[in-house]
Amino acid sequence: MRGIVSEKLSEFIEQVNIAASDARANNVNYSPELVRANLNKLSAFLDPGPELEFVEDRVLVTASHNIKVRMYSPAIAEKLPVVLHFHGGGHMCGGIDLYDPISRKVAKQGHCIVICVDYRLAPEHPFPAGIDDCEHVLLNYQEVLQGLNFSGQVYTLGDSAGGAICSTLAMRSSHNRAIKIDKQILIYPSVDYTMRLPSVDENGSGFLLEKPRIQWYFDNYFQNNESRIDASPLYNLHNNLPKTLVLTAGCDPLRDEGVAYVNSLRELGVDVVHHQFDHMIHAYMLLESMVKSECQQSYKIIADYIQS
Repeated sequence: MRGIVSEKLSEFIEQVNIAASDARANNVNYSPELVRANLNKLSAFLDPGPELEFVEDRVLVTASHNIKVRMYSPAIAEKLPVVLHFHGGGHMCGGIDLYDPISRKVAKQGHCIVICVDYRLAPEHPFPAGIDDCEHVLLNYQEVLQGLNFSGQVYTLGDSAGGAICSTLAMRSSHNRAIKIDKQILIYPSVDYTMRLPSVDENGSGFLLEKPRIQWYFDNYFQNNESRIDASPLYNLHNNLPKTLVLTAGCDPLRDEGVAYVNSLRELGVDVVHHQFDHMIHAYMLLESMVKSECQQSYKIIADYIQS
């Protein structure tokens, strides 16, 4: 069933659709530079986020490259859980600067240390480079916690492609015992690279994130004929997945895969909590100034889940 979008977003959606129609009429094609610039424009709808006791950029060194992370703590002296934040953007866009306000709010309201990860992006670095970066951080995050107290509890949090990374790391834990995730928090996650569920078509036009762009993201991400079923967390579940919180949006092409993931976890006996925002679109948390109450509710749900 196609979602019914909130009136709060109607004018924005109309403007986006007019711009998309003009682009098609002028044969403007997707490019990494264009989609990155367009996503970064959404920063205009985010407030800067709260001041925190500690914010600092640090680096994890690997054999081939460095992984930049940004650290956030509301209380240096306290032993706090660690939340690894993997940003969204179709595996091609986004970064720690765009997501800085979200990291700040999660750290403040969840009373936790947040480590936002600047993982490698496609097409320059296709699958599985970004996931490998995030796994390296998950396995070695204590190396960047100098000067901070932490409790030993580690959670993952991500929206869209970041949710794909969280759920993929949880999937990998079935054969890599070193992966320890106490909870995962998935915000309108991408967990099915086959694009086979109904909402991809039902909500795949006119709601900001459109089906052709999803396909383009995935084609740039998977460059070596990898099995998209094998890469999809939805089709590779196991009994030892972490406790999970999932937020979905009713007007999102990815809605049904998020719901299917929740239902599959429940069938496996995994502890899962699900909240759907029926009249929201994909990436609504980047549109905060238009949907303040929904974002505030989302942050409260996330904070309560971190602290529970």
